[in-house]
Amino acid sequence: MAQRWTDLLFAHWPVDPGVVRARVPGSLALDLHDGTAWVSVTAFLLSRLRPRGLPPMPCVSRFPELNVRTYVTRGGKPGVFFFSLDAGRRLAVVGARLLYHLPYFAAAMRIRTASDGTITYVSRRTRGRTPAEFLASYRPAGPVVQAEPGTLDHWLTERYCLYAVGARRRLCRTDIHHAPWPLQPVEADIARNTVSEAAGFSLPAPAPRAAFARRLDVVVWWPTRVTPGV
Repeated sequence: MAQRWTDLLFAHWPVDPGVVRARVPGSLALDLHDGTAWVSVTAFLLSRLRPRGLPPMPCVSRFPELNVRTYVTRGGKPGVFFFSLDAGRRLAVVGARLLYHLPYFAAAMRIRTASDGTITYVSRRTRGRTPAEFLASYRPAGPVVQAEPGTLDHWLTERYCLYAVGARRRLCRTDIHHAPWPLQPVEADIARNTVSEAAGFSLPAPAPRAAFARRLDVVVWWPTRVTPGV
């Protein structure tokens, strides 16, 4: 599947590893940076969703998406683990849950861009037992810089697979390909973030680490089962 991510906000928080460990499957090892676990919220517009080589899919190719994630590894391959993914298209939610085994939720979402470039991002989960809302305004505040290997920003963003637990508690991995992130400094005001609370984390505002990315084209492969013991 090919897709495009636009006007993306990265917001990152350091979290005690024990708190994160309790919410991650035992088949995955936490990936720590200097002994600390991190939890991130990413907000963006997903567009041009399509099977690779085909036109965008009608009625499902463009919608806001909001993720809560942490950083894990298995068999020496670092990746991300999602606690939740909110999306503004119910059909996309159903498809992603079925095909990728990811905890997607339907949400009422809105993105607006002001004349000065400030993006207002609003999300309210409409399905699920726990209410989850997100309200933020943000805009880029500097030139594009690609994170250097070994830096925290590189560790947080340059991830090329995701892990999920599928049917019968089987661990699956989905590989992802994209160019290095075109990161920019960001001015961000997160006014409400109960989407992280719904995932079990109380994260203070402002986020101690944040970045912006204008656009990134991505290819996502189909998930494959991770062999036990590997």
